[in-house]
Amino acid sequence: MAIVNRTPDSFYDRGATDALDAAVSAGVAAVEAGADIVDVGGVKFAPGPPVPIDEEIARVVPVVRELSSIAHVSVDTFHPEVARAAIEAGAAIVNDTTGLRDPRMADEIAAGGAGVVIAHSLAAPRTQHPLPQYGDVVGDVAAFLSRRRDVALERGVPASRIVLDPGHDLNKNTRQTLELTRRLGELTALGAPLLVALSNKDFVGEALDRARGERLSGSLAAAVYCALHGARIVRVHNVRETVDAMRMVEAILGWREPVLELHNTQPGGNE
Repeated sequence: MAIVNRTPDSFYDRGATDALDAAVSAGVAAVEAGADIVDVGGVKFAPGPPVPIDEEIARVVPVVRELSSIAHVSVDTFHPEVARAAIEAGAAIVNDTTGLRDPRMADEIAAGGAGVVIAHSLAAPRTQHPLPQYGDVVGDVAAFLSRRRDVALERGVPASRIVLDPGHDLNKNTRQTLELTRRLGELTALGAPLLVALSNKDFVGEALDRARGERLSGSLAAAVYCALHGARIVRVHNVRETVDAMRMVEAILGWREPVLELHNTQPGGNE
């Protein structure tokens, strides 16, 4: 899942794809680099001033419309009204970083026939949650995701269209996120596909003492670890590098055939 943000204050690219043509071009490039899904966002989850719903729709819908013919498009939003508009424009998935905090979101997803990513978080959108505390971070996250999945099911979203996201760094400190990553395999017991959104996040930077632009290696290591422990979708900024890492994991596990078979297959061989 490639990330394309039409926001002037995005956490990673600092507004590089805020313009419509830049956002569409980034989405096309991500698909060409191997992305299966393009996640389009118009408002970041992190604290900041509210963005009017009409403005968020104006940011994301044109991008969704342009990209939906070449890829599965996800819309990253916590507003049911934005989800409805994006689904009508061709979005196949709604990525809700508030985990269906507004239950009406599930109604829109069910009515539109879309899938949903239910992420764990604690804070209201665009607000700070100081010093998050957990009795057991994995157990607490699992219980939250189970409850919110029940909301989706009760409102008509089929289980086959539900993906769960433990919410790396969302209202979690670095030690909590590292533990969540280390024990990710425990969340597979929930029985739904797992998405991880860990690309270039602060837990990577703090684990390695790396600035935001220097976290690719750590992000790839975390993505590979998560894939080996149950993650089936990785949400990333650096598409080509992550696609290579994931395809290599698939080849090692026997899920993907090698693209070439030349080494030591010809007379004379290779060392």
